[in-house]
Amino acid sequence: MKYRRLGKTGLQVSVIGVGAWQFGGEWGIDFTPAEVEAILRAAGDAGINLIDTAECYGDHLSERLIGAAIKGQRDRWVIATKFGHKFHDKFERTDHWSPEEVRQQLEDSLRALETDYIDVYQAHGDRDAHATYNDRLWTMLEAQVQAGKIRHLGISISDNRNAASVANAPLFNVQTIQVVYNRLDRNPETVIFPACRAQDLGVLARVPLASGLLSGKYRPGATFTETDDVRSRRSPEEIQQQLAEVERIKAEEVPAGVEMAQWALAWCLRHPAVTAVIPGVKSAQQAQINAQAADLIELGS
Repeated sequence: MKYRRLGKTGLQVSVIGVGAWQFGGEWGIDFTPAEVEAILRAAGDAGINLIDTAECYGDHLSERLIGAAIKGQRDRWVIATKFGHKFHDKFERTDHWSPEEVRQQLEDSLRALETDYIDVYQAHGDRDAHATYNDRLWTMLEAQVQAGKIRHLGISISDNRNAASVANAPLFNVQTIQVVYNRLDRNPETVIFPACRAQDLGVLARVPLASGLLSGKYRPGATFTETDDVRSRRSPEEIQQQLAEVERIKAEEVPAGVEMAQWALAWCLRHPAVTAVIPGVKSAQQAQINAQAADLIELGS
């Protein structure tokens, strides 16, 4: 495994992390505590020390599964979670941004994760500047930093064109940015990444496998129809266009003998702004395979 400094936080994180949205049940699988424990054990054995989750991945369900799985090992993990939403049902959530609501979310996350502190606490889906950028909210969060319940603050950007969140990061002591970045979506390269580098912000690249399309498992014509699979909510035309592009990339860019999923993770990490990728993981074997991508970073260039 390779490790990088997460921007000005100073945290050393594995370049491959574990994205934990799937533990909340919106990717077609309901995970048991034993399954999550096995996944995180395999990830830890491979040198991974970074987990990214959120308050609304199953109404703190993902956090609870993680907390139980790493009990007694808290000091070896860097945990990033999020605030700002309330889970109601699969794909149904509402925004909750008031300082009082977020303070309660923080306490609920600490309880679910069975920890006294969160390493990186991120505004989740920064869509409404009026909601996220208000002094009362960030003053409350800074007080929690001073109290030791939060180590560092971050923002998870929902729109890759949202450069304002990065530009305003110094106003709120924000030290990390999370953004969608993969071989099919290179939008952050133009504005977001240069601003992050200029401010020494740590960057977590989510959806690095384009919701599995860059895994190499799917060919043009594949469909996603399960109602509890998030990909079923996307345009079929868009899916087919992207699968055709994946076929081209596989033929023209992926070196012979290299697994496409590993190459796709390494491709993201070749950008100097990216600290780590946080792919979703559905099995212990997948965690091990993802970890091996750290050895292929030079092939992503």
